[in-house]
Amino acid sequence: MKKLAVLGLVFMAVCACSSQKETTGTGKPAATVAIDSTEYEITIIDPDFDRWYVGHYSPALDRTNEYYRSMNSQGVINWNYYFTRNKYSTVIGSYISYNPSIDYGLEVNRRLYWYFRFIEENYRIRLLR
Repeated sequence: MKKLAVLGLVFMAVCACSSQKETTGTGKPAATVAIDSTEYEITIIDPDFDRWYVGHYSPALDRTNEYYRSMNSQGVINWNYYFTRNKYSTVIGSYISYNPSIDYGLEVNRRLYWYFRFIEENYRIRLLR
């Protein structure tokens, strides 16, 4: 029985130590813009963002798409600056490829803007100012 238990532990250790072929996440919040042939979609990998967004966003606070594009341009510049300097690496773990001359649509621009607000409020990292 002891040999079976030891063999089971060795098997679990080997399985746990095997290399991963693909990483699914680094545990760091990230924002990316995925490009489809006709639509754009934003994927935010931060488990706390959706709960925060529901509690803070209101249609009464909504702005124009141009406002979001302008603010996101500033936010992306600061985000990518911090990323390239490896500053706030526990929070900023990816580069954002965002072109302000492309119309990503109101929903994508709104979510990205509110994600920057979330980062500013929760991590005290200046992105939009």
